[in-house]
Amino acid sequence: MTNLAYTEHYTYNDYVKWEGDWELIFGTAFAMAPAPVKKHQNLNVKITTQLEEYFEECSRCEVLIEEDYKISDDTVLRPDIAVVCDDLNETYISKAPEIVVEILSPSTARRDEKVKFDLYEIEKVKYYILVYPDDLKAKVFKHNGDRFIKEGDFFDELYEFKDLECKAKIDFNRVFRKYRKND
Repeated sequence: MTNLAYTEHYTYNDYVKWEGDWELIFGTAFAMAPAPVKKHQNLNVKITTQLEEYFEECSRCEVLIEEDYKISDDTVLRPDIAVVCDDLNETYISKAPEIVVEILSPSTARRDEKVKFDLYEIEKVKYYILVYPDDLKAKVFKHNGDRFIKEGDFFDELYEFKDLECKAKIDFNRVFRKYRKND
């Protein structure tokens, strides 16, 4: 009989040696989904471009794509998009981002909506945005100091981040326009 009680517990030192794309959550390795489909990548570019327009003049902050966010020695996430301010670490994101965007795919949806949601909430990420490519919708959550509060579902609205030192907006009409059948 196999002893199922034993499982490997990995750390950041193990993680940096692995080939391929991984995330590490409480010592457990999770393979990232295969290369994202074109729609996923296109939405990523559209959101990143808009954020970069605002943060380009903000010397304290930077917009990062698929950069490691080391929460602890046994938890490393790789958000699709992160806006980080005043983080001097050159190797990985070492403090809670101002904004995290995850573009969901069928294979990552549960992890993004549950596990990462909870981790980003505990770490007090100011804004967490879940993008649903098939529904052409984004859910925006804002941290109130205690937990995430849902700001709303966005399809073609403009969302303004009002409490960041460097002002920013995302125009979801621009993000999703290419994929609407009636436009």
